[in-house]
Amino acid sequence: MMLSRASKYAILSTLFLAEHVKDKKKISVKVIAESIDVPSPFLAKLFQQLVKGKIISSTKGPNGGFYLTKSNQKKSVLDIIENIDGLNRLNECFLGLSECDGSNPCPVHFIVEPFKNSILGKFRDKNIMEFSEEIVSHGRKLSLKDLSPEFDKK
Repeated sequence: MMLSRASKYAILSTLFLAEHVKDKKKISVKVIAESIDVPSPFLAKLFQQLVKGKIISSTKGPNGGFYLTKSNQKKSVLDIIENIDGLNRLNECFLGLSECDGSNPCPVHFIVEPFKNSILGKFRDKNIMEFSEEIVSHGRKLSLKDLSPEFDKK
């Protein structure tokens, strides 16, 4: 069960919008892309898909940008993954075998399955705002910059 890069970026950027809901400002792709260290053109494409899927909202014009409505805020992380990757990707075999399930398991199927179900449950049961609040309350940052080793060499 691997998330695509697109799904990871979509989750990060949606959570970034959630973190800024209280600011009541619309945020540009450029600002979000720089904040979470994601290529802007790639994020712009993802955002079109997320808007179409009603995960996030946008307005055009000089004060335009992206934001979350009350109904967007009720979406789950699983909704984001489904919108970007589809759910088939989550059900793929951990080892990449074409056929793998309870009746025809790969060597690690029964080890991976409980973890997969637990993760899917968390992604399904928490809405975007709950996820965002949890991240903030643990003092975590959303940027991918923090994950890359070259930033540690200051």
